[in-house]
Amino acid sequence: MLQWQHQGTDHQAAWRSESGLPAPRRVVVADDTMPADTAYRLACEGTALLWQGDFHNARLLIDALKRRLDKPAGKSTAKARKQLRSSSNKPAPTAAEAFHMHRMAQGQRARVLNSVLVALQPDYSIKLRRAPDWREACTQAWGAPAADAGVQVLTLRELTGVVGAHEWRKKGVDMPLLGKNARIHPHYGVFSPVRGEYVAMVHEAPLAFGMRELAFDIGTGTGVLAALLAKRGVKRVVATDTSSRALACAQENIERLGVSDKVELQQTSLFPEGQAPLIVCNPPWVPARAVTTLEQAVYDENSTMLRGFLSGLREHLSPDGEGWLVLSDLAEHLGLRSRDELMGWIDAAGLYVVYRMDAEPTHGKAQDSSDPLHAARSAEVTSLWRLKAKV
Repeated sequence: MLQWQHQGTDHQAAWRSESGLPAPRRVVVADDTMPADTAYRLACEGTALLWQGDFHNARLLIDALKRRLDKPAGKSTAKARKQLRSSSNKPAPTAAEAFHMHRMAQGQRARVLNSVLVALQPDYSIKLRRAPDWREACTQAWGAPAADAGVQVLTLRELTGVVGAHEWRKKGVDMPLLGKNARIHPHYGVFSPVRGEYVAMVHEAPLAFGMRELAFDIGTGTGVLAALLAKRGVKRVVATDTSSRALACAQENIERLGVSDKVELQQTSLFPEGQAPLIVCNPPWVPARAVTTLEQAVYDENSTMLRGFLSGLREHLSPDGEGWLVLSDLAEHLGLRSRDELMGWIDAAGLYVVYRMDAEPTHGKAQDSSDPLHAARSAEVTSLWRLKAKV
């Protein structure tokens, strides 16, 4: 429960956090009269601001906090930092150190921006001036409110994320490789397949005759690869995921795309029972800890899913079958995993590489020189590794 005091009265409400953020220990009530500088100071100190003013002003306050976070250091501060660097014999940070510093900076930024809180009524309505009606988006993300639900408090950023996911779900992502006017509609908490290069490689990789009978899609997410395999002529695709949200999302997409008679969904970790002549997996690419549910599609601490897929692949491959591993080498450029490590895991799993297809990224960050990780992103290559079991 979140607790706070206002005008001499104690209050409490249920704390809601999709990403598992702990309830703030210090909460003050804030409204339109609070200066942005004061809000910024309190947020940096770890105090949460429960908003009770005009709703649109709360969003403006988030923008004001962003500007203060992004404000360049003053001349004296910048000069001091420059002198400190020049007088230090410490070598420049490695790529891995730069990545971890970037993640720490991201975390600090998120903590400040997540300091603005709003209260949701039991029916998901917001009792603030000029507040929008976002009940449909909340219901779509979390399900219908419980009959005994009370007031819930959450960060304004998480609430706007719910609404953003609602709009993505309505609009969908164009997927021309799945057919004319085909779109994938991601649900809240399910990563959107915006990186089209990996979908294109699965579309282009050669399907041997036997592969058209059965395929496994491990970690299906939105179901995009399962649908693509079905569209390519695979008679039966078993798609797995541990997330009930992902499976609901995949079910909706495969039905919309007209392949529900070919795709079977299972909630399980990694492999279903049995063997298949084709097993496809697109695991998270970066071996680091995920902070939010959505980040679990990108970050996988200790490469747990990748190593689990490789170690179990041989057992689940039919004789002469292939495993298609879709993986970016971004982790290698960040110094988080080496190519030798990857090849060692493949070899230890009793597998060998038949062929590797490569594709350069097409997303905007690869060309954004202001991105702190630009050097790694600009060198990134996404590959489809065709793997077979050693005899």
